[in-house]
Amino acid sequence: MKRLWVRLTLAFALVILVAVGVIALLAGLTAGQEFHRYLTYGDAWPTQGLVDQLADFYHQHGSWRGVEAILKWEVMLPDPRINTRRDRWPGPLQVILADAAGRVVYDRPEDRIGRQLTQDEHAAAQAIQVDGETVGQLVIAVPMRPDFMGPLEQWFVARLQWWLVVGALLAGALGLLLGIILSRSLTAPLRRLADAARAVAGRDFSRRVKEEGSTELAEVAQAFNQMTTALEESERQRQNMVADVAHELRTPLSVLQGNLQAILDEVYPLDKAEIARLYDETRLLSRLVDDLRELALADAGQLHLNLLPTDATEVIRDTTDSLARVIETQQVALSVEMPDGLPPVQADPDRLAQILNNLLVNALQHTPAGGSIAVTAAPTPSAVEIAVADTGEGIAPEDLARVFERFWRADRSRARDRHWAGGTGLGLSVAQSLVEAQGGRIWAESAPEQGSTFRFTLPLA
Repeated sequence: MKRLWVRLTLAFALVILVAVGVIALLAGLTAGQEFHRYLTYGDAWPTQGLVDQLADFYHQHGSWRGVEAILKWEVMLPDPRINTRRDRWPGPLQVILADAAGRVVYDRPEDRIGRQLTQDEHAAAQAIQVDGETVGQLVIAVPMRPDFMGPLEQWFVARLQWWLVVGALLAGALGLLLGIILSRSLTAPLRRLADAARAVAGRDFSRRVKEEGSTELAEVAQAFNQMTTALEESERQRQNMVADVAHELRTPLSVLQGNLQAILDEVYPLDKAEIARLYDETRLLSRLVDDLRELALADAGQLHLNLLPTDATEVIRDTTDSLARVIETQQVALSVEMPDGLPPVQADPDRLAQILNNLLVNALQHTPAGGSIAVTAAPTPSAVEIAVADTGEGIAPEDLARVFERFWRADRSRARDRHWAGGTGLGLSVAQSLVEAQGGRIWAESAPEQGSTFRFTLPLA
């Protein structure tokens, strides 16, 4: 009983049975009433001769005054259809005469003169015409009594009601069968969706379901396929990230382990230069852990931000000043261009400095000696746009969309080691997360051998 197709089948069957039962009941009652009405008014007496006689009367007198003299004899005549059954003698016929407007002028034996013809009487009335104009309406009915219907009529009504009941039962059985078929077809996509969901729970993210059935079921299947596609891509990125993290950790750890082993074996002397190299490796490890933590907090929506009106000009100058000497040692020129009166932005000053630092380090890693890095800022109607441009090797168009992916490098062999800067392959990903967390947007513009420009916006305070 808990299965959806069983409940749908029972619901279909119940609705069909109730509907057919109500229709059969109404049809049975209506059929009986209509049959009684037919016996009452249907061909009760061959009245054409009487109609002609009444038309002549009206033609001679111009009204129905005195028509009782003609009709009183008709009232006493029995219906010839039942004249042979004296035990069912219904008594005198009911004769009703109405004028052209339907107002009764003669009614025997009921004697209800002055009323309007009923709907049934009007439907059974024969028009009386003089010179093509209707001047009256004649109705002859058989007075109904409980014993008026004979065995044949009673058998007809009983058989009609019986077949209505049989038809209701057959329709219910057919509805039950169709309900089973229809409910199974409706729930089939849900069963396949449940099977696919169990497969995804078993970490089989390649499962897809066919988008079929009703619009709602097709939308559910489409949403499920989109979810599994996203999960599959997320799992791929997770696996790649784990592999990349292991690779990035292995390099400094291998250097530390090898150098320390060499010192223990007295291959390297224990001097300040060697200790400085080991210290650089620990800085790289620390930076990698910090970047991973930043990304994890950003993904979980728990990144701490101290948003307040911030002078972007001051933050940009402080950040570029702190890196100016390092950039000069790499024989790269650094320029900063900002207009006076740059409006304040709604941002976290420390996070803004971190974004700029990551973009500058990335630019320096890809700018050869003799190149240049330019930092610019300009206001827009709703934000301040900051750009970091370099004259490095540039990025191919097919790689431009992937520059913010974690640990992704277009050409690892051309990314020069900058242990002084703690290069981890996560700088651009961290910058993207920080910009978006502050309500901004970041993107890259580049072409091969023409350098790269990274732009981001922060909303005005």
